[in-house]
Amino acid sequence: MLDVTELDLHYGAAQALRAVSLSARPGRITCVLGRNGVGKTSLMRAIMGQARISGGSIRWEGDEIGRLSPSDRARRGIAIVPQGREIFPLLTVEENLETGFAGLPREQRFVPDEIYELFPVLKKMLRRRGGDLSGGQQQQLAIGRALVTRPKLLILDEPTEGIQPSIIKDIGAAISLLRSRGDMAIVLVEQYFDFAWELADDVVVLDRGEAILASPRDRLDREEAAARVSL
Repeated sequence: MLDVTELDLHYGAAQALRAVSLSARPGRITCVLGRNGVGKTSLMRAIMGQARISGGSIRWEGDEIGRLSPSDRARRGIAIVPQGREIFPLLTVEENLETGFAGLPREQRFVPDEIYELFPVLKKMLRRRGGDLSGGQQQQLAIGRALVTRPKLLILDEPTEGIQPSIIKDIGAAISLLRSRGDMAIVLVEQYFDFAWELADDVVVLDRGEAILASPRDRLDREEAAARVSL
């Protein structure tokens, strides 16, 4: 479904990504691992169209999308839950969810019940302002907002950052359930190795803008992979 091949990305004279490749398939979770500053978020911004690539290709459902705008990519079924969540603090939970309607046809402009089943707290807090929620609740809201768009590819950038352990467990269960449906590809960017390893079907480890490891998880030794992440 998603094929990223030999991707290069520059910020001015600085090269953030060097010939990075990865793929994502329905019913599988591709985990992108690495320390701070190795290019994980730059890779996600490139896939989403928020950063212009300088080489390589991004193919989505067989079509080259490397020059499409972020909004066009969203209309094609790609959604991102950004690092830091970026919810609207003055809008209510319900209004935050409804911002996902923008690219949908009129008949799909409703919040699917599945979102409230995944994150029951959102239904209880529909009238609360986003800024009044805890960090973990805001993360659930950000994921729910992305799911409103009915994505075929869901990108999650550091979903456990600053989140309490009980909510991390809930988020992991929700991601696992989304995978089990079999109709969505998921790319998960993480620093929290144990969380990512438990969910991963495929693993890509970045270091200094390069993919130093890329393999299905079941072909990897856990300790070796953890060592690569901490290099």
